[in-house]
Amino acid sequence: MKFGKEFETQMVPEWREAYMDYNFLKTLLKDIQRFRQRIQPPATTPAGLKRRPTLYRAFSGLVNRHSTSHNPTTQSTPGDIENQPILVNSVPRNGSESFQTTFLMISEEGGEYESVYFRRLDEELNKVDKFYNAKVEEVIKEAEMLNKQMEALIAFRVKVENPQGWFDRSVEMTRLASDIAASTAVLAASTPRGARASRKFSMAMDVIEEGGSSSHGEEQSDESGDDHKTENKKSSNSSSQTDHVNHKVQVEKPKKVKFTKPAPLEVLNHVQFNNTLETPRSTIKGVLNVPMHTELTFNRENLRKVEGQLKRAFIEFYQKLRLLKNFSFLNTLAFSKIMKKYDKITGRNASKSYMKIVDNSNLGSSDEVTKLVDRVEATFIKHFSNSNRSKGMAILRPKQQKERHRITFSTGFFAGCTAALVVALVLIVRARKIMDETGSTKYMETMFPLYSLFGFIVLHILMYAINIYYWRLYRVNYSFIFGFKKGTELSYRAVLLIAFVIASVALGSVLSNLDMEMDPKTKDFKAWTEIIPLILVVSVIVILILPFNVICHSSRFFFLTCLFHCFCAPLYKVVFPDFFLADQLTSQVQAIRSLEFYICYYGWGDYKKRENTCRTSDVYNTFFYLVAVLPYLARLLQCLRRLFEEKDPMQGYNGVKYFLTIAAVSFRTAYSLNKASISWKVVASVTSACAAIVGTYWDIVIDWGLLQRQSKNRWLRDKLLVPHKSVYFGAIVMNILLRFAWLQTVLNFQVSFLHRESLITIVASLEIVRRGIWNFFRLENEHLNNVGKYRAFKSVPLPFHYDEDGDKDE
Repeated sequence: MKFGKEFETQMVPEWREAYMDYNFLKTLLKDIQRFRQRIQPPATTPAGLKRRPTLYRAFSGLVNRHSTSHNPTTQSTPGDIENQPILVNSVPRNGSESFQTTFLMISEEGGEYESVYFRRLDEELNKVDKFYNAKVEEVIKEAEMLNKQMEALIAFRVKVENPQGWFDRSVEMTRLASDIAASTAVLAASTPRGARASRKFSMAMDVIEEGGSSSHGEEQSDESGDDHKTENKKSSNSSSQTDHVNHKVQVEKPKKVKFTKPAPLEVLNHVQFNNTLETPRSTIKGVLNVPMHTELTFNRENLRKVEGQLKRAFIEFYQKLRLLKNFSFLNTLAFSKIMKKYDKITGRNASKSYMKIVDNSNLGSSDEVTKLVDRVEATFIKHFSNSNRSKGMAILRPKQQKERHRITFSTGFFAGCTAALVVALVLIVRARKIMDETGSTKYMETMFPLYSLFGFIVLHILMYAINIYYWRLYRVNYSFIFGFKKGTELSYRAVLLIAFVIASVALGSVLSNLDMEMDPKTKDFKAWTEIIPLILVVSVIVILILPFNVICHSSRFFFLTCLFHCFCAPLYKVVFPDFFLADQLTSQVQAIRSLEFYICYYGWGDYKKRENTCRTSDVYNTFFYLVAVLPYLARLLQCLRRLFEEKDPMQGYNGVKYFLTIAAVSFRTAYSLNKASISWKVVASVTSACAAIVGTYWDIVIDWGLLQRQSKNRWLRDKLLVPHKSVYFGAIVMNILLRFAWLQTVLNFQVSFLHRESLITIVASLEIVRRGIWNFFRLENEHLNNVGKYRAFKSVPLPFHYDEDGDKDE
């Protein structure tokens, strides 16, 4: 694989704009190469020579590789400044350091092309270095925060588990604090003078002493100093730089500048619990303005909760450090590659001079991220995995799930089974002329709604699998957006496998349940065939709620958690997976009504006679209204919750949209139960039209971010992941057409060869297809919003709150 493609595949998707624009710099080099080929055409092959000129010249390099006689204008020794093609300077600008390259050969023919190249190269280096510096400052601040959280955690552990053993653990507790401060000192030592002045980090390591004794502090400082000497030996900087860093760290040892903190257990006097777990109780407290910080209660249950929260915070912080480290490595390598290409095309020797500046910049020389990675690993292994390194690293660096051959084979097998069963079902119905029998109408009114539930589920899962495939194809970071636990997200093949297994079992049940004959004496149908759909539904529900670690346990638990949050809206904080799932449920109204029909059909004994008396029940008709509006009501409550918390008026407008939809669904349901009423038809038509227009506008403009007049992509948006613009216009048209599928309900279209239940199923399936299309572009827009804000990590709530005012008073 070429470096350009590998460079793109390894980028953090949300940071794409911050990486060096390798492809554009390659185009500038191609311009230089084309100009040189025009003014210096390549030498032709001699008439008697049958091999390529490159092979002819291959051996000459071994004789005199560094000869300067052939091209004295471009070859020069590193120390000969007059013959250097470039001069790179560090220029202070806006309180930070930027790099500026002067091309010294601009008077040569074509020199303006190379000058443009170096100007753009400097812009890329300054952009990357500035972004890297900002992110490093963020992680150092976060490291200091985690350091304080660790102090409180270990003190909390001592208070709960072993108060008498405090003196044995004091050194362990202060290790992370010293390491963070030491890496801060190394950062300041390895940063150029301008950046070092701007950051103003503390150059001394804080020491936690107990009872005023200095022995622990001195012992810890020596240990820290030795550790950092070892780390500095591992760095890739030159020996002089390493000695300089070691000297700085040694100078700033806490023996010379000593700060005294309270005794470890006294830390708990300034700490309270953060109510970070979103529960109905915490929501009610927030509404009543009850303080969100509570006093510490020392018990094992609270200790377990605190450890779990800090564990998640460390895992997320570690992933951030790894990606930041990879960001530095990839960009440094990209600058090296592009400069080698420049030297190869122009025949100059400029890469050494330029890469020396890159290596001396913060991007190439600072090693604070590497040191933090080592410290976080050591701290996590010691305090969260019982000093078991293999276990701790397996949590910090979960292995990416590999595509297994058995999943691919099983997917293909069950897909073939599904196709074969569909063909068999069609042939049996046609050969036996089942739809012409007397019991066909009764079958369509009773059994067909039961089995259509599985059709809706399978279709939605298939659309989700297609979405996953295209999200991965266009590098949409759906795993981060949904908040999946790393390494547990399902591939599109695994999702397809689930869909085809359900489809195969459901179709097999349909084939076993095509009995149209009843017992002539009892007028009953065979009980075992009638309860097959119920057994299938119960089996699916049991597998879904199975508490054991089998059959996609993490994904099932994630789905059930989001589903519970939807049902309990607005008592839980609304996050993206919650309202995304609620939107999916709004497209599954007919499936929810099918579940209601299951309860009625089997609960009231209709299955014995294969009759449908549910429509004559007032209770059933009442719930027929309620189950249709429940998903929209959940979304309305979620919008109100976000409006209350975020004070965003757009959430209020979104709530109005769902309120209109609730009214439209209610009036359409009333009209379907009262076909003779013209007034219901008019009201249902008006409300449905208003809801459809508002919903279509919201989908295309707000959720997808399209139809922007001033966009460089006319009527779309500035950034598009799909290269073909026609796809977006096609999706807009499809969304508009499918949004108005409700017209069938109001206008009561009739198709001679389709039963009414079949028509309802087709319309409901079209809504599921519309939702699948909506899903892709909705997540694409969310991903691009994250890219615009460089948001690649989710914020993890911390368990402890420090009373800063109390600290200042003391």
